[in-house]
Amino acid sequence: MFSIKNNDKYELIIKNSKFISLIFRVYSKDEVNDILYSIKKEYPNATHYCYGYVIDSDIRANDDNEPSGTAGYPILNQITSNYLNYTLIVVIRYFGGIKLGVGPLTRTYAKVAREVIRDNNIIELEKGYDIDIIFNYNDVKDVDYILGNSRIINKSFDENITYNVYVNKSVLDKLSKYNTIINKEIYIEKE
Repeated sequence: MFSIKNNDKYELIIKNSKFISLIFRVYSKDEVNDILYSIKKEYPNATHYCYGYVIDSDIRANDDNEPSGTAGYPILNQITSNYLNYTLIVVIRYFGGIKLGVGPLTRTYAKVAREVIRDNNIIELEKGYDIDIIFNYNDVKDVDYILGNSRIINKSFDENITYNVYVNKSVLDKLSKYNTIINKEIYIEKE
């Protein structure tokens, strides 16, 4: 399974219509909604905001008033054909006054989605865990060392320290002496 390393952008103009393709690594439907909201604020006069995403088993496509099946599914097909997970592609269209027709429109959405997925931006994922680890202040250096390059999502400091972090199996095993709560299995970037 694969995902993208960095967010990216690709632009194309066809028959006076401007297509802007944006790709994001996402982990939740809420994150997708936040990104869509910010894109609509950043590109307020666009005619269409079409998208597709895959987050584990949550797979969606949206044509945003383009003819049915001409935008969202061609975008989604580029994500799935590259075996990408945790990936959102949004294609913004500024209509240029010339209708492209169903076939050319479908091919254009597929092309801009394909082009924003760059080979050097694809990373392999491995099974991992979303965990909370609870430890005392004396152990912070040891825990930070064990975590290494693991992705820390949140830190809270109360009577004890709690980290919410994404880890692989080997890191999880090294944390066995600490109070560790596995929230769910996920996929993380392979080291």
